[in-house]
Amino acid sequence: MRSIFHLAYHVTDLEAARRFYGGILGCKEVRSTETWVDFDFFGHQISLHLGEPFATTQTGKVGDHMVMMPHLGIVLALDDWKAIAARLEDAGVSFDIPPVIRFAGEPGEQRTMFFRDPSGNPIEIKGFADFESVFAS
Repeated sequence: MRSIFHLAYHVTDLEAARRFYGGILGCKEVRSTETWVDFDFFGHQISLHLGEPFATTQTGKVGDHMVMMPHLGIVLALDDWKAIAARLEDAGVSFDIPPVIRFAGEPGEQRTMFFRDPSGNPIEIKGFADFESVFAS
């Protein structure tokens, strides 16, 4: 069964969201109205609606890090992850957790980074050299 996820959440400024998701992350805008905009988020659909972003807390213990909960995330091939990390760094995006290797030498070794969109919504992007190891334990 093939599927894609759909996630809808609030942003405070659609133009800032367009610059961030479209311009920095490279997501294609697919449709919009005056109060929301949809993006192709790496093959998945996100719908950004004007409103108050969800509350988050730094309560997720993963490895050596406390991560923001809840958060949106995506898993990319390692080369794509490196390209996005460079694009974010070049754009001056502030990282909650800068690009780092997590679980080095263990099953599920991955690259990860956490940052926020202009409305404060936390995003994690993971990179794997081999997608077969995404669910390794």
